[in-house]
Amino acid sequence: MGIYVSPGSRLFERALNSRIYVDKTGMIARLNEMLNSEQCYVCISRPRRFGKSMTVNMLAAYYDEAIDSSALFSGLKIASEASYAVCRNRFPVVSVNMQEFLSRSETMEEMLQNFQKEIIWELKKTYPAVEFYDERNLSRCMADVYQYRGIPFVILIDEWDCIFREYKKDTAAQEKYLDFLRNWLKDKAYIALAYMTGILPIKKYGTHSALNMFTEFSMTNPGIFAEYVGFTEREVEVLCRTHQMSLEQTREWYNGYHFPREKDVYAPKSVVDAMLFQQFDDYWNRTETYEALKTYIELDYSGLREIVARLLAGEAVPVNIGKFVNDMTSFQDADDVLTLLIHLGYLAYDFEHKTVQIPNREIRQEFCNAVEGAGNKWREVVTAIHKSAGLLQAIWQMDEETVAAGMEEAHYETSILQYHDENALSYTVSLALYAAREYYTIVLEMPSGKGFADLIFIPHRWVQKPAMIVELKWNHNVSGAIRQIEDQKYVTALKNYQGDILLVGISYHKATKRHTCRIKKVRWEETAGDS
Repeated sequence: MGIYVSPGSRLFERALNSRIYVDKTGMIARLNEMLNSEQCYVCISRPRRFGKSMTVNMLAAYYDEAIDSSALFSGLKIASEASYAVCRNRFPVVSVNMQEFLSRSETMEEMLQNFQKEIIWELKKTYPAVEFYDERNLSRCMADVYQYRGIPFVILIDEWDCIFREYKKDTAAQEKYLDFLRNWLKDKAYIALAYMTGILPIKKYGTHSALNMFTEFSMTNPGIFAEYVGFTEREVEVLCRTHQMSLEQTREWYNGYHFPREKDVYAPKSVVDAMLFQQFDDYWNRTETYEALKTYIELDYSGLREIVARLLAGEAVPVNIGKFVNDMTSFQDADDVLTLLIHLGYLAYDFEHKTVQIPNREIRQEFCNAVEGAGNKWREVVTAIHKSAGLLQAIWQMDEETVAAGMEEAHYETSILQYHDENALSYTVSLALYAAREYYTIVLEMPSGKGFADLIFIPHRWVQKPAMIVELKWNHNVSGAIRQIEDQKYVTALKNYQGDILLVGISYHKATKRHTCRIKKVRWEETAGDS
């Protein structure tokens, strides 16, 4: 066995020996269907902490002909698949992490030279009977091995996109790298499967992609690989039972990624840390600081600050992902920045509605850290967030004057939001009540009774707080908001809740630029009969 050629199963064994291992070997069956076909080029991109390297190690252990990994995979999901024995340990494997070679090189030329030199050296050691025509040309050396043995390679490339993170503005180096990959991989008979993974989808330049033979599966649409992006709801349920942790709290902290084929996907590394440490916390910032996010939300693109404020308020914001050219610098507008944040895991993309939102509490905290660290540009939003706890207390205490004054202040502090209708008022209220997310699930425009309640605050099961129904009015009497909640029977939205309910009406009068508030407390038991 070598370092890169026939790497064996050692790294995958570490995963299996871990205190928590979630079986994702079913993914192998999907890839087996693509072997030796026109679909044998696969690029799967995911954020950091989403198990990219572990997947590469799993594939190396399964395909590597130099070992017998039957004992490792016995009892795992792949073992029950028809293709399991047919494809296991049947291929020569080349597995590389591009970041390793980049870190040891000063230039792109040096990196590509070192890369070829080291892989060729291992090919020569592994296959001493092969006569190599050109020992400086990796593609020709692999063709020579294939011609001699008649068995194509499985090529696994981790951190394939590191060049676009390290050489962000060096387009010449990027193109040289992409051209190398194309010449090495494209239309080669010696390839049974070429699997690449990284954070970014494949870089585009010119009129087409240099690697257009690859089928891409990314955070905007992972397709058939959706259940392998992170942990699924079913897998997290098992982990929570095993480690005696709350599923509801795990969901609030780490869920939020949704795909057409898998509606609930959790950030895997964060879930594992929460189970091991027996504590819900922001584990994201233990592997990456908020500075990475701050860099992008500070970019001066029209509307970006308002969009971030709306995201913090809990809104789903429309986005056009089609123009993104898959690097970290070539931005044309706010949509490109948002698309990058999808690939980095900071935003969740709704494929059906073409919108983005902050996925969960952990990432929401990262956004808060980023705006707090961004200086005066975000001072108003930070102030509103800091004051939100006091405003929430005022609602619980039914202090209508303090709530109205707090909304008044929040209006001016969030002047970044265009304040011209009930929707804008909704964003301001949501941001002003940012602290409520610690205690509530907040639903905007929730169907209830005979219409849609503007905001419903549903208490988490592990907290003792009253539910809240908030109705907003623009240039209308605030008393009408309370009547509408009662007449339209909005309390039916809380049919699974029993306890105190606060009916909150908030009105803004454009002429006077004043907010008013009315709060009424009712019991679900008192309203159930009428609903």
